[in-house]
This record gives sequence, structure tokens and C-alpha cells, in this order.
Amino acid sequence: MYKVLLAVDTNEDRSTLAAEAVANLPGEIEVVLLNVFEEFNVTDGDARIDSSELYDEDDLPESVTAAEGILEAAGIDPVKRREHGEPTEVILSVAEEIDADSIAVSGRKRSPAGKAIFGSVTQSLLLSADRPVIVATSD
Repeated sequence: MYKVLLAVDTNEDRSTLAAEAVANLPGEIEVVLLNVFEEFNVTDGDARIDSSELYDEDDLPESVTAAEGILEAAGIDPVKRREHGEPTEVILSVAEEIDADSIAVSGRKRSPAGKAIFGSVTQSLLLSADRPVIVATSD
């Protein structure tokens, strides 16, 4: 069976697009549906907020529910996971842990300057992954 790690952020449109791409893959597919709560620290004077204080592994965003519905409609029962950390590192780590055959994500359109200045999880995955990366994009 072909195992896909489907990594989704909080955007429902992109999550739906990626789930549809995975649901349309041929053959029997096993899917791990992953959402990464991005790590951050904010400091304002003496006040400090750390993302670990806000992270709840059971608090899945609606984007996960939307992707799950598409997969289930296609006869695929995904395993859902939520992790905390830097998205690219977590996605690559989970892909290795579950021995995924491929990683699926949905890219968003960015200008070349936007990619250079802000970076891109999709771009980082394409450059760093040791397995195929499926990138679903809209027209």
C-alpha cells in the first residue's frame, strides 16, 4: 500500500486542494493527515508568550476536518496528527517516522521576492525531502 503524508496548514482551500490531489492518486492509499502548529516566541517587555503554552494536540483546525471529509468520501480513512514545531522540520521528521512513500502539500502563489524574503514550507520541502513531494496548486 502506498503511504502518503498529507501536510496541511490552517487554510481550508489549500487543504481541500491537497486532499483532492491525494484522493485521486491511483491504487490503495494510506494517508497520515498532519497539521503543524508553528513554534514561536513573543516578548514584550517582561511579558513573554511561548507557542508551547498555546499548543493543544487535540485542537485540530477546520482545514484538517475539510481534508478528512474529502479523503473519507474517496474511501480513505486518514490517521490525523497534530505536532508542534518548525513546519518543514516536523513534516520531514514525521515522513521519516512513518516511512511515507511521498509527502503531499498545497502550495500558494508567491512572487520570487516573497519566496526569498519570507521563505516557503513547500520550497523547503522540495529542496530537503528524500522522497517525492506532491504539490497541489490552483490555476
